[in-house]
Amino acid sequence: MSEKKECPQCRGVCCTKIENFGVTIGSLEILKDINLHIHCGELTAIIGPNGAGKTTFIKALLGQVPHTGKIKFMKSDGSGNKPPVMGYVPQKISLDPTSPTSVIDLFLACSGFKPVWLMRPKKAVSEIRERLKKVKADHLLERQLGKLSGGELQRILLALALDPVPEILLLDEPVSGIDQNGLKMFYENVSTLREAYDLSIILVSHDIDMIEKYADRVVLLNRTIIASGRPEEVLGSESFYEIFSARFGRNRGQEGEY
Repeated sequence: MSEKKECPQCRGVCCTKIENFGVTIGSLEILKDINLHIHCGELTAIIGPNGAGKTTFIKALLGQVPHTGKIKFMKSDGSGNKPPVMGYVPQKISLDPTSPTSVIDLFLACSGFKPVWLMRPKKAVSEIRERLKKVKADHLLERQLGKLSGGELQRILLALALDPVPEILLLDEPVSGIDQNGLKMFYENVSTLREAYDLSIILVSHDIDMIEKYADRVVLLNRTIIASGRPEEVLGSESFYEIFSARFGRNRGQEGEY
């Protein structure tokens, strides 16, 4: 893939360089020799079999597990940068379906308003509504969290991850178990947001159709990088077929079918 050009609207990070990255817990080597350059405005999809280390990779980037190697964040002018603001959307969160807590209550609590049932500043409510509009979820402002569908909840979590607007957005299988309509809307939202804010996005996903459509780069991970490149290169590779043959039955590169 060609180098991404410098852009005056970049929020600060032009390139994230992950060099000689590895994770070992006890005597178990989970990741080794990970080398990636991720440019601002790019969506990099991480795919791989179960147990490949995909979630561990995300947690290591967040600083939740120790790692070896280096992570360098470079500005568009080539200078070094402090660790960037990271946004994170997990695979799922546990909610009490009987709780009366609403979407707006969640946002106010995350903003530090206590107790939320007594304080609803008009300005804060207006700002929350605008944040929800970015992910096409402003109509859910008063909805109880326990009554949200899987797709609706993930849009709410995405809106939360965008305040403050991050320089790198990490998505760990954010649409697992969501229906096709919710899946499509989530990817469309992510695509729109990365263009609007020039975000670097790292997405762990099993949604091959959506990855093929929306990703700039695909990384096939199985404890180390097996293949990396444009979606058509990686998804049509022999390495992809060898790992996912049980799922797809044959090489996707043949006639482009599953």
